[in-house]
Amino acid sequence: MVQVTPFLLVLSLALVAPGLSAKKCVLTGRWVNDLGSNMTIAAVNGKGEFTGIYHTAVTATNNEIKLSPLQGSQHNTNQQTQPTFGFTVNWSYSDSVTVFTGQCFVDEQGREVLKTMWLLRSHVDDIKDDWKATRVGINIFTRLRPRSE
Repeated sequence: MVQVTPFLLVLSLALVAPGLSAKKCVLTGRWVNDLGSNMTIAAVNGKGEFTGIYHTAVTATNNEIKLSPLQGSQHNTNQQTQPTFGFTVNWSYSDSVTVFTGQCFVDEQGREVLKTMWLLRSHVDDIKDDWKATRVGINIFTRLRPRSE
């Protein structure tokens, strides 16, 4: 009977351990980045596709900033807890487009974080100006929490 106890302990740990795995990072919801830009990502469908709205806090144009649509895709292999993703923002107030790629993480404090890199392509009138038409950068997004009332 004594030998059964260690077996049962190991068996119970094996059955319980998957439930103790890392918290899943979910793209759906409202996010803010390190520059103060906000985005809202709607539900991710079964194919990993999603849409949303992006409101930038920064711009290189003199145009009035407007909400801009985004479309993207999340990698869904094996229902990963920290998925990779990409999305495109088609700026409503300028003739440029930005593509973001990144990964959704859960940090040591249990907070969801989106680590991204982006390419922004601006329109130029001449191929000679192509050299200055693409910018690259990084942004870190954190989940926007509802205000406590």
